[in-house]
Amino acid sequence: MKALLKLAGIPRSTYYYWVNQFDRPDKDATLKTLIQEIYDEHKGRYGYRRIRDELRNRRYQVNHKKVQRIMKELGLKSLVRMKKYRSYKGKVGKVAPNILERNFNANKPNEKWVTDITEFKLFGEKLYLSPILDLYNGEIITYTIGSRPTYSLVSDMLDLSLERLTGDESLSIHSDQGWHYQMKQYRHALKEQGITQSMSRKGNCYDNAVIENFFGIMKSEFLYLSEFESIDHFKQELEKYMDYYNNKRIKAKLKGMSPIKYRIHTQQAA
Repeated sequence: MKALLKLAGIPRSTYYYWVNQFDRPDKDATLKTLIQEIYDEHKGRYGYRRIRDELRNRRYQVNHKKVQRIMKELGLKSLVRMKKYRSYKGKVGKVAPNILERNFNANKPNEKWVTDITEFKLFGEKLYLSPILDLYNGEIITYTIGSRPTYSLVSDMLDLSLERLTGDESLSIHSDQGWHYQMKQYRHALKEQGITQSMSRKGNCYDNAVIENFFGIMKSEFLYLSEFESIDHFKQELEKYMDYYNNKRIKAKLKGMSPIKYRIHTQQAA
Protein backbone atom coordinates (compact mmCIF):
# COMPACT_ATOMS: atom_id res chain seq x y z
CA MET A 1 0.00 0.00 0.00
CA LYS A 2 2.88 2.38 0.81
CA ALA A 3 4.31 1.79 -2.64
CA LEU A 4 0.95 2.42 -4.33
CA LEU A 5 0.39 5.65 -2.41
CA LYS A 6 3.88 6.80 -3.27
CA LEU A 7 3.33 5.95 -6.93
CA ALA A 8 0.03 7.85 -6.96
CA GLY A 9 1.50 10.80 -5.06
CA ILE A 10 -1.21 10.63 -2.38
CA PRO A 11 -0.27 11.37 1.27
CA ARG A 12 -1.07 8.59 3.75
CA SER A 13 -3.18 11.00 5.83
CA THR A 14 -5.40 11.75 2.83
CA TYR A 15 -5.86 8.08 2.07
CA TYR A 16 -6.89 7.18 5.62
CA TYR A 17 -9.20 10.22 5.83
CA TRP A 18 -11.25 8.96 2.89
CA VAL A 19 -11.20 5.39 4.18
CA ASN A 20 -12.77 6.63 7.41
CA GLN A 21 -15.33 8.72 5.50
CA PHE A 22 -16.58 5.66 3.63
CA ASP A 23 -17.46 3.99 6.92
CA ARG A 24 -19.53 6.93 8.15
CA PRO A 25 -23.28 7.29 7.48
CA ASP A 26 -24.29 10.01 5.01
CA LYS A 27 -25.35 12.98 7.15
CA ASP A 28 -27.22 14.47 4.18
CA ALA A 29 -29.23 11.32 3.42
CA THR A 30 -32.54 12.79 4.64
CA LEU A 31 -31.93 16.07 2.84
CA LYS A 32 -31.10 14.25 -0.37
CA THR A 33 -34.35 12.30 -0.16
CA LEU A 34 -36.33 15.51 0.38
CA ILE A 35 -34.62 17.27 -2.52
CA GLN A 36 -35.36 14.35 -4.80
CA GLU A 37 -39.02 14.29 -3.65
CA ILE A 38 -39.46 18.03 -4.30
CA TYR A 39 -37.77 17.75 -7.68
CA ASP A 40 -40.03 14.84 -8.70
CA GLU A 41 -43.16 16.48 -7.28
CA HIS A 42 -42.63 19.48 -9.55
CA LYS A 43 -41.59 17.32 -12.51
CA GLY A 44 -38.13 18.80 -12.77
CA ARG A 45 -39.32 22.39 -13.06
CA TYR A 46 -37.58 23.63 -9.92
CA GLY A 47 -33.97 24.73 -9.85
CA TYR A 48 -31.83 24.82 -6.71
CA ARG A 49 -33.12 28.20 -5.50
CA ARG A 50 -36.78 27.20 -5.62
CA ILE A 51 -36.01 23.85 -4.03
CA ARG A 52 -34.17 25.79 -1.30
CA ASP A 53 -37.30 27.91 -0.79
CA GLU A 54 -39.52 24.82 -0.63
CA LEU A 55 -37.19 23.25 1.93
CA ARG A 56 -37.56 26.39 4.05
CA ASN A 57 -41.33 26.09 3.74
CA ARG A 58 -40.89 22.66 5.27
CA ARG A 59 -38.76 24.16 8.07
CA TYR A 60 -35.39 23.03 6.71
CA GLN A 61 -32.96 25.93 6.80
CA VAL A 62 -30.42 25.10 4.09
CA ASN A 63 -28.01 27.34 2.21
CA HIS A 64 -28.70 27.50 -1.55
CA LYS A 65 -25.10 26.52 -2.28
CA LYS A 66 -25.55 23.27 -0.39
CA VAL A 67 -28.77 22.51 -2.28
CA GLN A 68 -26.96 23.23 -5.53
CA ARG A 69 -24.11 20.89 -4.56
CA ILE A 70 -26.46 18.06 -3.59
CA MET A 71 -28.51 18.46 -6.76
CA LYS A 72 -25.30 18.22 -8.76
CA GLU A 73 -24.37 15.03 -6.88
CA LEU A 74 -27.83 13.59 -7.63
CA GLY A 75 -27.67 14.66 -11.26
CA LEU A 76 -30.73 16.95 -10.93
CA LYS A 77 -31.28 20.17 -12.83
CA SER A 78 -34.29 22.20 -13.84
CA LEU A 79 -35.83 20.95 -17.07
CA VAL A 80 -37.43 24.32 -17.77
CA ARG A 81 -35.12 26.75 -19.48
CA MET A 82 -35.89 30.27 -20.47
CA LYS A 83 -32.89 32.06 -21.84
CA LYS A 84 -32.01 35.06 -23.89
CA TYR A 85 -32.33 34.17 -27.56
CA ARG A 86 -29.20 35.40 -29.33
CA SER A 87 -30.59 36.56 -32.65
CA TYR A 88 -27.56 38.65 -33.56
CA LYS A 89 -25.98 37.28 -36.74
CA GLY A 90 -23.81 40.19 -37.71
CA LYS A 91 -24.91 43.01 -39.95
CA VAL A 92 -27.53 41.50 -42.23
CA GLY A 93 -29.42 44.75 -42.78
CA LYS A 94 -29.32 48.22 -41.28
CA VAL A 95 -28.63 48.90 -37.59
CA ALA A 96 -30.55 51.78 -36.04
CA PRO A 97 -29.05 54.16 -33.46
CA ASN A 98 -29.87 53.86 -29.76
CA ILE A 99 -32.54 56.56 -29.61
CA LEU A 100 -34.03 55.27 -26.35
CA GLU A 101 -30.73 55.54 -24.43
CA ARG A 102 -32.20 53.76 -21.39
CA ASN A 103 -34.87 56.41 -20.89
CA PHE A 104 -37.58 53.93 -19.93
CA ASN A 105 -40.15 56.54 -18.91
CA ALA A 106 -43.05 57.41 -21.20
CA ASN A 107 -45.55 60.22 -20.71
CA LYS A 108 -48.45 58.59 -22.55
CA PRO A 109 -49.51 55.27 -24.09
CA ASN A 110 -48.03 54.29 -27.45
CA GLU A 111 -45.08 56.63 -27.08
CA LYS A 112 -42.32 54.08 -26.45
CA TRP A 113 -42.52 50.34 -27.09
CA VAL A 114 -39.81 47.74 -26.47
CA THR A 115 -39.52 44.24 -27.87
CA ASP A 116 -37.27 41.19 -27.79
CA ILE A 117 -37.32 37.42 -28.28
CA THR A 118 -36.76 34.78 -25.61
CA GLU A 119 -36.37 31.04 -25.88
CA PHE A 120 -38.11 28.30 -23.88
CA LYS A 121 -37.32 24.62 -23.73
CA LEU A 122 -40.26 22.43 -22.74
CA PHE A 123 -40.83 18.72 -23.26
CA GLY A 124 -37.61 18.53 -25.26
CA GLU A 125 -38.80 21.19 -27.72
CA LYS A 126 -37.83 24.82 -28.22
CA LEU A 127 -40.33 27.67 -28.32
CA TYR A 128 -39.70 31.30 -29.14
CA LEU A 129 -41.73 34.13 -27.60
CA SER A 130 -41.85 37.59 -29.16
CA PRO A 131 -43.81 40.18 -27.11
CA ILE A 132 -44.02 43.95 -27.40
CA LEU A 133 -44.32 46.07 -24.25
CA ASP A 134 -45.49 49.66 -23.70
CA LEU A 135 -43.11 51.57 -21.45
CA TYR A 136 -45.91 53.85 -20.28
CA ASN A 137 -47.58 51.20 -18.12
CA GLY A 138 -45.67 47.96 -18.72
CA GLU A 139 -48.59 46.52 -20.70
CA ILE A 140 -47.94 43.67 -23.11
CA ILE A 141 -49.43 45.02 -26.34
CA THR A 142 -49.35 41.64 -28.05
CA TYR A 143 -47.13 38.61 -28.54
CA THR A 144 -46.45 35.73 -30.89
CA ILE A 145 -45.01 32.31 -30.12
CA GLY A 146 -43.57 29.71 -32.46
CA SER A 147 -41.35 26.66 -32.70
CA ARG A 148 -38.86 28.46 -34.97
CA PRO A 149 -37.41 31.98 -34.73
CA THR A 150 -38.50 32.94 -38.25
CA TYR A 151 -39.08 36.49 -39.45
CA SER A 152 -42.85 35.95 -39.32
CA LEU A 153 -42.56 35.64 -35.53
CA VAL A 154 -41.67 39.34 -35.44
CA SER A 155 -43.65 40.57 -38.45
CA ASP A 156 -46.89 38.98 -37.21
CA MET A 157 -46.34 40.51 -33.78
CA LEU A 158 -45.77 43.91 -35.35
CA ASP A 159 -48.91 43.65 -37.51
CA LEU A 160 -51.02 42.80 -34.48
CA SER A 161 -49.60 45.63 -32.38
CA LEU A 162 -50.10 48.26 -35.08
CA GLU A 163 -53.83 47.59 -35.05
CA ARG A 164 -54.16 49.59 -31.83
CA LEU A 165 -52.64 52.75 -33.28
CA THR A 166 -54.86 55.63 -34.37
CA GLY A 167 -52.30 57.43 -36.51
CA ASP A 168 -51.88 60.38 -34.15
CA GLU A 169 -49.06 58.82 -32.12
CA SER A 170 -45.39 59.73 -32.16
CA LEU A 171 -44.10 56.24 -31.44
CA SER A 172 -40.65 54.69 -31.18
CA ILE A 173 -39.90 50.95 -30.98
CA HIS A 174 -36.71 49.75 -29.33
CA SER A 175 -35.09 46.32 -29.77
CA ASP A 176 -31.70 44.70 -29.78
CA GLN A 177 -29.68 44.26 -32.97
CA GLY A 178 -31.23 40.89 -33.80
CA TRP A 179 -31.40 40.02 -37.48
CA HIS A 180 -35.21 40.25 -37.52
CA TYR A 181 -35.10 43.95 -36.63
CA GLN A 182 -32.41 44.68 -39.22
CA MET A 183 -34.52 43.28 -42.05
CA LYS A 184 -35.61 45.65 -44.81
CA GLN A 185 -39.24 44.49 -44.48
CA TYR A 186 -39.29 45.34 -40.76
CA ARG A 187 -37.69 48.75 -41.22
CA HIS A 188 -40.05 49.52 -44.10
CA ALA A 189 -43.11 48.59 -42.00
CA LEU A 190 -42.01 51.00 -39.26
CA LYS A 191 -41.28 53.78 -41.74
CA GLU A 192 -44.71 53.39 -43.35
CA GLN A 193 -46.31 53.98 -39.95
CA GLY A 194 -44.04 56.90 -39.09
CA ILE A 195 -42.44 54.91 -36.24
CA THR A 196 -38.91 55.71 -35.09
CA GLN A 197 -36.65 52.66 -34.78
CA SER A 198 -34.17 52.36 -31.91
CA MET A 199 -31.66 49.59 -31.15
CA SER A 200 -29.53 48.61 -28.17
CA ARG A 201 -25.80 48.71 -28.47
CA LYS A 202 -24.31 45.39 -29.50
CA GLY A 203 -24.23 42.88 -26.64
CA ASN A 204 -25.68 45.29 -24.07
CA CYS A 205 -28.81 43.79 -22.48
CA TYR A 206 -29.17 46.75 -20.07
CA ASP A 207 -30.22 48.94 -23.00
CA ASN A 208 -33.43 46.89 -23.13
CA ALA A 209 -33.73 46.14 -19.41
CA VAL A 210 -37.51 46.50 -19.09
CA ILE A 211 -38.39 43.67 -21.47
CA GLU A 212 -35.63 41.56 -19.92
CA ASN A 213 -37.20 42.20 -16.51
CA PHE A 214 -40.58 41.11 -17.85
CA PHE A 215 -39.07 37.82 -19.01
CA GLY A 216 -37.69 37.28 -15.51
CA ILE A 217 -41.06 38.00 -13.87
CA MET A 218 -42.88 35.66 -16.23
CA LYS A 219 -40.38 32.89 -15.53
CA SER A 220 -40.76 33.28 -11.76
CA GLU A 221 -44.53 33.72 -11.65
CA PHE A 222 -45.67 31.53 -14.50
CA LEU A 223 -43.17 28.93 -15.66
CA TYR A 224 -41.97 27.74 -12.28
CA LEU A 225 -45.36 27.91 -10.60
CA SER A 226 -47.36 26.04 -13.24
CA GLU A 227 -47.62 22.48 -14.47
CA PHE A 228 -48.08 21.79 -18.18
CA GLU A 229 -49.40 18.66 -19.83
CA SER A 230 -48.24 19.52 -23.35
CA ILE A 231 -47.01 22.34 -25.58
CA ASP A 232 -50.60 23.22 -26.46
CA HIS A 233 -51.51 23.34 -22.78
CA PHE A 234 -48.53 25.63 -22.16
CA LYS A 235 -49.74 28.02 -24.87
CA GLN A 236 -53.24 28.09 -23.38
CA GLU A 237 -51.88 28.85 -19.92
CA LEU A 238 -49.53 31.48 -21.34
CA GLU A 239 -52.50 33.30 -22.85
CA LYS A 240 -54.19 33.28 -19.44
CA TYR A 241 -51.06 34.58 -17.75
CA MET A 242 -50.70 37.44 -20.25
CA ASP A 243 -54.31 38.42 -19.56
CA TYR A 244 -53.62 38.25 -15.80
CA TYR A 245 -50.42 40.29 -16.17
CA ASN A 246 -52.19 43.06 -18.08
CA ASN A 247 -55.52 43.15 -16.26
CA LYS A 248 -55.05 41.95 -12.69
CA ARG A 249 -51.40 42.04 -11.62
CA ILE A 250 -50.93 45.29 -9.72
CA LYS A 251 -47.72 47.33 -9.62
CA ALA A 252 -46.59 49.77 -6.97
CA LYS A 253 -45.23 52.19 -9.61
CA LEU A 254 -48.72 52.24 -11.18
CA LYS A 255 -50.32 53.37 -7.89
CA GLY A 256 -51.43 49.85 -7.07
CA MET A 257 -53.20 49.32 -10.39
CA SER A 258 -52.74 46.80 -13.17
CA PRO A 259 -51.27 48.07 -16.47
CA ILE A 260 -54.59 48.26 -18.32
CA LYS A 261 -56.48 49.70 -15.36
CA TYR A 262 -53.79 52.36 -14.99
CA ARG A 263 -54.00 53.25 -18.69
CA ILE A 264 -57.78 53.54 -18.56
CA HIS A 265 -57.65 55.54 -15.31
CA THR A 266 -55.15 58.08 -16.64
CA GLN A 267 -57.00 58.47 -19.92
CA GLN A 268 -60.28 59.13 -18.09
CA ALA A 269 -58.56 61.59 -15.76
CA ALA A 270 -57.20 63.48 -18.76
